[in-house]
Amino acid sequence: MRVEDLIVEAKKHIHSHEAKMLLASLLNYDNLEILNHLHEVVDEEISKKYLEMVEARKNNYPLQYIIGDVNFYGRKFIVNENVLIPRFETEELVEKTFKKAKELFGDKRISILDMGTGSGVIGITLKALLPNSNVTCSDISEEALSLAKENAKSLGEDINFIQSDLFKNILGKYDLIISNPPYIGDKEDVEEQVFKHEPHLALFADDNGTEMYRKILAKERAYLNETYLIAFEIASDQKEVLKSLQSEYFPDAKFECIKDMADKERIVLIYNS
Repeated sequence: MRVEDLIVEAKKHIHSHEAKMLLASLLNYDNLEILNHLHEVVDEEISKKYLEMVEARKNNYPLQYIIGDVNFYGRKFIVNENVLIPRFETEELVEKTFKKAKELFGDKRISILDMGTGSGVIGITLKALLPNSNVTCSDISEEALSLAKENAKSLGEDINFIQSDLFKNILGKYDLIISNPPYIGDKEDVEEQVFKHEPHLALFADDNGTEMYRKILAKERAYLNETYLIAFEIASDQKEVLKSLQSEYFPDAKFECIKDMADKERIVLIYNS
């Protein structure tokens, strides 16, 4: 079959844009380049694989898992069902954290801990933005760490990896500790595609989604240097809980809550200088 024929067939079942994306990924074209190859003949094996991908997407399997990678901060990261699919909000977390780190530490070599790293997008991207830094990525999931290691290797970033349940296996002190922990409290708030396919360990937390913030902040001071920056991604209704936790565990620190591009309070920075 030709590229055009396959896309026409796929469009009977899924969105046109997704039909092109899936075939482009199989043929190693970008999403626009494939339009220059509409009359190209696709061999039977690839055609079969493509139609299987279309069927999976028709059944609401996440597009990023089907393709096997996702663009984050301009770089390609491998993803699978062992890790969350990175969202744009997390790119904003990285961007705001990077800017605050430059403000606090300048060009100093700093030590960074990305706790609950998943696919590694946060820690690996911060290493690229702050190449002089020493970055450690931790996660309780062995499968997630394996994928994060693969991403670090493919992107050429030198990262330390530790399997750890929060601070259990963490040693030393850090200038910056960043985390996008599970923060969803009510499973009804999650769309079916996410609930069925993305890892619940990385999605849900008790205490209306705030359990992990308390657990982290309660022990975090022992792992921070004198000048420090703590960065979290939060749900849009959790600002006041985070402010209360900051007052309890870091009463002398500054608290900053930043809205994302959708005008939702999404990023919390806790720091001193």
